[in-house]
Amino acid sequence: MNDIIALNIGQFALVYLLLIVVLLIMKNRQIAQTKLLIVASCRMTVQLVLAGLILTFIFENPHPAFTLAYLALMTAFAVYMVLHRNKNINKRFKVITALSLSLSGISVVCFFITAIVGVSLFNAQYTIPISGMVIGNAMTGMSLGLRAFNDNITANRNQIDTLLDMGVTPRKALTPFVNASIETALLPTLNSMLGMGIISLPGMMTGQILSGTMPTTAILYQIAIIIAICTVTCLSVFLCLYLGAGTLYNKRGQLL
Repeated sequence: MNDIIALNIGQFALVYLLLIVVLLIMKNRQIAQTKLLIVASCRMTVQLVLAGLILTFIFENPHPAFTLAYLALMTAFAVYMVLHRNKNINKRFKVITALSLSLSGISVVCFFITAIVGVSLFNAQYTIPISGMVIGNAMTGMSLGLRAFNDNITANRNQIDTLLDMGVTPRKALTPFVNASIETALLPTLNSMLGMGIISLPGMMTGQILSGTMPTTAILYQIAIIIAICTVTCLSVFLCLYLGAGTLYNKRGQLL
């Protein structure tokens, strides 16, 4: 296969012209998110450029400490983003959320890197990008699941109180909301799986093909990573909500 075509600064800059189309539509339709679009685009650019510089340094100076530090930073930021979007949960729930995302993500990443790929966990070329995809998608799923859970609990507080007054245990009363929220968290991943290969070529597969990897190899990696993402999302959200739901009521079975 041909070598990848490197983009120069001029070619790269042209892509920002596409944002003008988005801005024009938002202005025309009076969508009050133009500032957010500009800020998000600038922040994304700065963050990715910095990440590229850091990864270049790590790849050129391979050391286990650098890989572990990047993985720890990535996980910590993912936890921060989830908690930042769900500020109304109690402290115990926050600790459970942080541990659920961290332990689930790191455990699956370790299994994926060492057992499936078959390389050292300290191999930055594989560990860092795969961890980013797995933990990043788990972060999105957990944010969706937590928000759905909190919204459903708030909207159905009277129903839950009625069930508790009738003698239903808090765990049983909250279980339907836990299950519905896990489904909400998984839906984006499941929907993307349905259309992969027919409607879209996923990001990892596209990147590998552009870099010269044979499509058959890229396909195997993509299938494996999507299954890993689905597993981490399901596991982290399940642990978070199942254990976190126990912090919402006291020993007398009353919702806090």
